[in-house]
Amino acid sequence: MPVNSTIARASANRLKLLLSFAVGGLLGDVFLHLLPEAWEHLDKEGHNHDGHMKVGLWVLGGIISFLVIEKIFAKEGEFDHIGDEDETESDSSLKEPKNTNSTDSLRQRETKDNSKKTETTDKSSNNPPVSQPIKVSGYLNLLANVIDNFTHGLAIGGSFVVSNKVGAITTFAILLHEVPHEVGDFAILLRSGFDRWKAAKAQVLTSSGVLVGTLTALTAESAQAAGERTAWILPFTSGGFIYIALVTVVPDLLEEKHGRESVKQVICLCAGICSMALVSLIH
Repeated sequence: MPVNSTIARASANRLKLLLSFAVGGLLGDVFLHLLPEAWEHLDKEGHNHDGHMKVGLWVLGGIISFLVIEKIFAKEGEFDHIGDEDETESDSSLKEPKNTNSTDSLRQRETKDNSKKTETTDKSSNNPPVSQPIKVSGYLNLLANVIDNFTHGLAIGGSFVVSNKVGAITTFAILLHEVPHEVGDFAILLRSGFDRWKAAKAQVLTSSGVLVGTLTALTAESAQAAGERTAWILPFTSGGFIYIALVTVVPDLLEEKHGRESVKQVICLCAGICSMALVSLIH
């Protein structure tokens, strides 16, 4: 149906725009918030080049870890769509009838095929729709969000140790930072196979990392001691966000062939980066 195809195309374009914003938000979060904060922490403690090199190694460790996790837990057939078209073409060429002399036999075959098709369509119409399987990239995004929220909880708990005023300001800044981030994460979860309700519930569950981080900072000997023990989390999370943005989302955006939609996607990507830059400046 042409109407259904246009509606599906429009919804796919809107999802790709949200995914573009998510890519910009993730990259902006990494290069404008997480990594600068990790380097600032090293500079305050007087670390030399070796300390900055450790940050780079943790970023690479995050990228490789997310790659290994997706390799291990990828569901069977998740990447089989790459060569499906070539296989179907070769199978159809092999299944062509060899004897084309008798038109009557061909007509009989066509009628049988049509009757089989009608039977299968009737059966499929009676069966309930099969739910779309959830990709591993969606769970990886949730894992990265939990770790990122844990670092936010550390910042909130440490700021309240200093004073209530500093804690309130830090909490407001982190909430402001999470608005564009959560919008992008929601789009990534939809792309991974979550429906809207499941994606919303998953986003709420990932916020539990904030509570764990806050309790960790409040129960530690000092906020500085808690920060030293968890200094590796920021660059490791940065590597995970880089992997999700550039490996799982960007390839989908590169499939766009229309120039106008491609321009819209680039604009949304830049909007995601600008939103993170604005939040970092306010923070």
